[in-house]
Amino acid sequence: MRYMLLIYSNETAQSQRTPEEQQACRDGHYAVRDGTKKAGILRAAEPLHPTSTATTVRLQNGKPIFTDGPFAETKEQLAGYYILDCKDLDEAISWASKIPTACRGGDGCVEIRPIADLPPRQDAERPVVAHAV
Repeated sequence: MRYMLLIYSNETAQSQRTPEEQQACRDGHYAVRDGTKKAGILRAAEPLHPTSTATTVRLQNGKPIFTDGPFAETKEQLAGYYILDCKDLDEAISWASKIPTACRGGDGCVEIRPIADLPPRQDAERPVVAHAV
């Protein structure tokens, strides 16, 4: 089962972190990335730029509306993610507990969500077959 591990931290506290604290956090992520890669379950892992760089798209009356910033004001912001192919939730929890969440400052959390497979399309297009003329 694939799981997405969403890392939340507090961006406003990032400026208070020492270079040593920032390096320790990076080292923690390198350890998780290397460990999940060695275990053969790493599918993706990326940090995200701060929410100040985000653009949110909403549909209003069927038309897209674009706004700067995150979808909602929250105390913690989405900082990055891992996608792991774990045998079960317990394995995902074990890896999530090793992910540093204070890289951007303050304590954070990791949300674990199973990734749903898309069902096959009912109206799937048939392959185009070229006919000789």
